[in-house]
Amino acid sequence: MKTRTLGRTGKTVSVIGLGTWQLGADWGEVDGDAARAVLDAAVEGGVTFFDTADVYGDGRSETFIGDYLVDNPDLKITVATKMGGRGGPDPENFTLANFREWTDRSRRNLRMDTLDLVQLHCPPPEIYSRDRVFDALDALVEEGAVANYGISVETAEQGLSAIARPNLATIQIILNAFRLKPLDEVLPAALAANVGIVARIPLASGLLSGKYDSNTVFAANDHRNYNRHGEVFNVGETFSGVDYEQGLKAAAEFASLAASDPVASKLTTAQAALAWLSQLEGVSTVIPGARNPEQARANAAAGSVPTLSPAFNAGVSELYDSYFRAAIHPQW
Repeated sequence: MKTRTLGRTGKTVSVIGLGTWQLGADWGEVDGDAARAVLDAAVEGGVTFFDTADVYGDGRSETFIGDYLVDNPDLKITVATKMGGRGGPDPENFTLANFREWTDRSRRNLRMDTLDLVQLHCPPPEIYSRDRVFDALDALVEEGAVANYGISVETAEQGLSAIARPNLATIQIILNAFRLKPLDEVLPAALAANVGIVARIPLASGLLSGKYDSNTVFAANDHRNYNRHGEVFNVGETFSGVDYEQGLKAAAEFASLAASDPVASKLTTAQAALAWLSQLEGVSTVIPGARNPEQARANAAAGSVPTLSPAFNAGVSELYDSYFRAAIHPQW
């Protein structure tokens, strides 16, 4: 597994991490044994970065991770959690008092005295210009509740605003072959400022796995069923905001592109998408989710893939321009 430095945290992390939204049972039911098996498989594959949040299963994902790390005390895992989702969209809830309450809850769930990295969880747009919010985050660091803080953002504009904050360690942003806008300005700015980039939704909610078709049925409690049009949260979080049928067509073209590359042709479509993303300059770590150990192992294997060809990179850009740039670029 290749590694990178995670921005201002100074921590070395695997280029493929593990996103654990699904361990909170927000993508269908997941029991404790199944969650532990996924964590085991990821670690065996060289993963050293887990991403979670206090709202994933109302703390269920954090608790799984906390129990796992207590049972495996010799593992060197960096855990990033998030806060703010429990407070809802009201920017007035982003106060030091609430931050202390939310981080204390996460510390209990994760069974950690000091949290490695806490990220504001896609906060309201007003937050980015409020100095007192970042003063409160600095206070958490001074108090020892957290070691570092970052922000999970929805848009490139928000990412650039966050990067300008002097003590911000990381930003988390949607980045995949169907969402290339962060390559324009966000990644260069993050590199210049030594801010880590955590790339989320790297497979466009599974579209880039190449396993779905028009007849695929998602569970009732899967966001790919109930949030296709942004009914519950930002539509960009589901299939990266792309139209599902267009995404299927683009995914088929991506699979053909991968099959023509001397390196990518030896991979699954999902692995090709993850390898391409992890090799981008400025990306610190990529956080695909995994529903089972086989997925976790396959995802992790993408972190040791040799360099993909320039033609493959060009092909990804052409595919984006053809299918998504007009609709996606202006929105996020």
